[in-house]
Amino acid sequence: MNISAEALLFDNDGTLVSSIASVDRCWTRWAKEYGVTAEDFARIQLHGRPAVEIVADLLPPDRIPEALARIEQLEVEDVAGGVVALPGTHALLADLPAERWAVVTSATRRLAEARLGEAGVRPKHLISADDISRGKPDPEPFLLAAARLGVDPARCVVFEDAPAGLAAGRAAGMTTVALTTTHRAGELHADVVVPDLSAVSGQAIDGTVELTVAD
Repeated sequence: MNISAEALLFDNDGTLVSSIASVDRCWTRWAKEYGVTAEDFARIQLHGRPAVEIVADLLPPDRIPEALARIEQLEVEDVAGGVVALPGTHALLADLPAERWAVVTSATRRLAEARLGEAGVRPKHLISADDISRGKPDPEPFLLAAARLGVDPARCVVFEDAPAGLAAGRAAGMTTVALTTTHRAGELHADVVVPDLSAVSGQAIDGTVELTVAD
């Protein structure tokens, strides 16, 4: 399959890098500290959403600022040795001009930059939880990325591993590519579904990016 686009928008965790072991360790420790049970986690959507929204679903308002600062601290401290680039990440990004792609993550900028740096990924454009008022599945993060890149949303391709992120991409009117790195294919509603970025190659031609997606 071939896809023509003007910009590529990548989720970070589960798309460009894997930090799932680190995430599990940190949120498990955080939950013990704040008395949050497995049943509490089971009733809310977790993956692909900003930490501030997750914390707000689990704790009363007066505890949110301290609890949010604590989970960020735990995750930043756990980055070293806990984050790796996923297959295909470096090969695909190496073929893309810096102005043709952005990272759009639900993490804070501090945490996102730490994880990306650990994996050797340094985007010119990064949209983080600090830049938005409504996180995925709201389309705001992806629409902001398109605006920063000066591209029509309809000419953007979103790469995501989480249902919330794919819903945000669809709501933004963008083409969606799902990666089955953290969810089964049947859980992911997207235009294209691939195992990981090793199934995607790209070439910049006259201001566009021509993508080839392996069958």
